Amino acid sequence: MSRIDTESRLTELGLTLPTPPKPVAAYIPCRRAGNLLFVSGQIPLWGGELMARGTVPAQVSIERAQECARQCVLNGLAAAKAELGTLEKIRQVVRVGVFVCSEPGFTDQPKVANGASELLVSIFGEAGRHARAAVGSVALPLGAPVEVEFVFEVG
Repeated sequence: MSRIDTESRLTELGLTLPTPPKPVAAYIPCRRAGNLLFVSGQIPLWGGELMARGTVPAQVSIERAQECARQCVLNGLAAAKAELGTLEKIRQVVRVGVFVCSEPGFTDQPKVANGASELLVSIFGEAGRHARAAVGSVALPLGAPVEVEFVFEVG
């Protein structure tokens, strides 16, 4: 697996990591166990505000929910960088869990999750390919339409 300079790749993609969001309840942003880094679920906070609120697709379009999922990735990477000191310690993305606040009968959670998955592959290349769950939920923290959690292999 070839190594990618993650910080340079973010710049090439026109992306910058935000200040890591503070937890909104009683948990820690990251927990390292051996060579795995578990990053707590991230909601689409941007500039301290939610990018969108509500259910998909009635209140938030699939396209907007995909944008939210991408912001969750940036927030998750910011939390990982704060924990590790650098993103260069991430060897690969192992697993991603994507929760979508869904209207009854909505079954396109994988399309929303692709917003996160495709961005991870754009950033990390082959090391960004991962196992995934895309799950519908009746509600998410603070009314977020999407929440994403991560497991990274680190070195």
